[in-house]
Amino acid sequence: MYKTIAQYPDFIVVEKPAGLNFHDEGDIGSGLHSLVKQQLQNQQQTSDNKCELYPVHRLDKMTSGLVIFAKNLACAQVFGQLFSEHQVEKYYLAISDKKPNKKQGLIKGDMGKSRRGMFKLLRTMENPAITQFFSYPVANKQRLYLLKPHSGKTHQLRVALASIGAPIVGDPLYYSTSPADRGYLHAFALRFNYLGESFEFTSLPTSGDFYLNATITEQLQAIKKPWQLNWPRL
Repeated sequence: MYKTIAQYPDFIVVEKPAGLNFHDEGDIGSGLHSLVKQQLQNQQQTSDNKCELYPVHRLDKMTSGLVIFAKNLACAQVFGQLFSEHQVEKYYLAISDKKPNKKQGLIKGDMGKSRRGMFKLLRTMENPAITQFFSYPVANKQRLYLLKPHSGKTHQLRVALASIGAPIVGDPLYYSTSPADRGYLHAFALRFNYLGESFEFTSLPTSGDFYLNATITEQLQAIKKPWQLNWPRL
């Protein structure tokens, strides 16, 4: 079940668990959007068709972490502009057990469709996916990645790490041979200005044996305000 992080008159911030789809999956069950809408409907004691809830960004099914929903159309339009102009800072945590080609810096390139619903990073730069990142050695010969995307391409972070030889542990598409209890990608922090007011949210992973390892929890204390780090130049 998801967790409510903060709620305001115009929007709500929740933490999505790993393995929950964003949208309904037929007989499998309700998705995050429906679950949050049902909660708001119960709070407001309104019928479903009177409860407004607008998704302004999304996470993959395997990805856990912070998600914003707008509670009215005007708010959704504001967030739509903020995201399109890259005015919402997003930070993610990932784990890989492969040695990367580089340990920090910039991953940049166009993304093209591959096989089986996968994407790949290209050498062209017409409309590139852009990701800044740091990495840190942790237990079990793994590395913890702190990622800051500057674009919102499908599978962007999963493809970015795979492109440097460090696919995400538990990723069913880009590292299907990896045995793990979940896909290790987590939307860790958000920062933005909404109608003149500044907002910051962070949410550490609460599931996954690797995320809960003592060496990783210790490292996370050093990066709990990721916007304060000296990020690699774009």
